[in-house]
Amino acid sequence: MKLVQKRSRKTGLPPGTLVHIGEKKSETVTISVFHYSVDRCDEERVEQADLLAPPVDESVVWVNVGGVHKMEVLETFGRQFSLHPLLLEDIANTDQRPKLDDYETYFFLVMKMLTLTERQDVMVEQVSLVLGRNFVLSFQENGSDVFQPVRERLRSGKGRLRQAGADYLLYALVDAIVDQYFAVLESLGEKIESLQQVVVSDPKPDTLREIHSLKRQLLFIRRAVWPLRDVMNNLSRSDCPFLQHNTKVFFRDVYDHVVQIVDTLETLREMVSASLDIYLSSVSYRLNAVMRVLTVITTIFMPLSFIASIYGMNFEHMPELKSEWGYPMVLGGMAAVGIGMLVVFRNKRWL
Repeated sequence: MKLVQKRSRKTGLPPGTLVHIGEKKSETVTISVFHYSVDRCDEERVEQADLLAPPVDESVVWVNVGGVHKMEVLETFGRQFSLHPLLLEDIANTDQRPKLDDYETYFFLVMKMLTLTERQDVMVEQVSLVLGRNFVLSFQENGSDVFQPVRERLRSGKGRLRQAGADYLLYALVDAIVDQYFAVLESLGEKIESLQQVVVSDPKPDTLREIHSLKRQLLFIRRAVWPLRDVMNNLSRSDCPFLQHNTKVFFRDVYDHVVQIVDTLETLREMVSASLDIYLSSVSYRLNAVMRVLTVITTIFMPLSFIASIYGMNFEHMPELKSEWGYPMVLGGMAAVGIGMLVVFRNKRWL
């Protein structure tokens, strides 16, 4: 994950020029279509976007596009659904922050989808949603998503999804994305709790790398979630004619979930920062303990080295050199000095 995407390719181009910004996360572009009403639900995959158009009756069409790196596909959707060029430009720019734009005849919503990889790392993907009177368009960076429960509800006809309009479908998609935030934060919370135990008991250099990895992931999540509060608040208070009052209640519930996620996210960030402080304190304490032991050893051997250096000078007129008990007496004196210093250090709690 990159904090800043390269936008230099757009320098000097006029507004509305379609240039893909970001990583190409899928080789092909997939287009899946759900066309449903109260008594029917048709599902299909199409190869060409020019075969699609808003329905003329009261049914609802949901078109999900996996892959936004082909500009000709976006241009086709722009013609078929009368989308503004600036909207298409924002879809191709995967570095957008979550936002809500009102184009009078349709809404444009940008969100970030969070998923977990096999290594339990967080992957951030941009999702662009277009809400019209009776259609919803969703554009993803790749074909994998968290919308499978919504598809199952459409196929089975359970709940109020097929009885409601396109605005309720938008709510279902947004709610699926926000619910995934809870799963991601739960996984990160478990990793942070286990990390704190390691930091206290046995901090290692790998622990520091894991702390920085978690701080980076939380930074990406904060960028994805923090602006979403204002987006959900504005959406729940919008005066759009095709956004029904009953559906706004559900968007207010999503807003409450986002506020809860933001609070949890700030708590996790504080826990990671505290883990870093604990790690530095633990490493510093262990270093001080080692230095204290080395200092005590050096202090004990200093007088012993002094005594040994005196009797290592080999002068001829040193009376102790001729004594029969000179050697054991010097060794005994050195031992007495070392033991005495150990006793003093123990009484002073330096050991």
